[in-house]
Amino acid sequence: MKIISRFARFIFALITGAIFILSFFIFFPCYFIVFNIYPKEKAPKIAHRLSQLWARTLFAIFFIRVRIVNAQFIDAQKTYVFIGNHRSFLDIPAYAIACKNTIRFLAKVELTKIPLLGYVIRKTYISVDRKDKAARLQSINNMLDSLKEKISVFICPEGTRNRTERPLLDFRDGAFRLAIESQLPLAVLTVKGADKLLSPKRPLELSPGIITCIWSKPIDTLGMTMDDLETLKEKARVLMIAEL
Repeated sequence: MKIISRFARFIFALITGAIFILSFFIFFPCYFIVFNIYPKEKAPKIAHRLSQLWARTLFAIFFIRVRIVNAQFIDAQKTYVFIGNHRSFLDIPAYAIACKNTIRFLAKVELTKIPLLGYVIRKTYISVDRKDKAARLQSINNMLDSLKEKISVFICPEGTRNRTERPLLDFRDGAFRLAIESQLPLAVLTVKGADKLLSPKRPLELSPGIITCIWSKPIDTLGMTMDDLETLKEKARVLMIAEL
């Protein structure tokens, strides 16, 4: 029965993969229009709404529902440094759905090289080459610029998908340095269930189901200095672990 179940998940993943590709060719012209017609200050907001629509459309077709808990903790009119745990490819669209605020994700520079999709990522995300120290510093400046534009940023502090049995990987400093330097609240999102539907160990086996996105009360960084970095990091970890 287990073999039959895994085969069914594999077939479902092939079908949904084809649907994703088809949907991309429907949505790509919309992104192109947004970034070539709308003013620079309006384009990111419209693009984020477009990303939310795309994510909701795909999840509806895939029979995946996103349940958002404690949405009232996040003020749609404020700017935050958002962080979230990361175990599955499904996390990214779930983040977009859960965030009412306009956001820019921090993404690996390799993703910007994907034909066509790379264009969308370059326009909607902030990319970073993690192997290049100068590029990492530049990405911090780019994120600070985004925050000054009142556009929040979203970072996965684990740095990559968690493929281990540990609830969380060790956090990197970047998101917490950014929150302290900008003196903006750190908003913590904990995602549960995505890895059960699409495992990081079996990325070609997809199941329908429910993803739960849980907001914690944002952590105020006003008055914090870099001496508080480890304390801030630990506060965020404790909030995520409590939900996981």
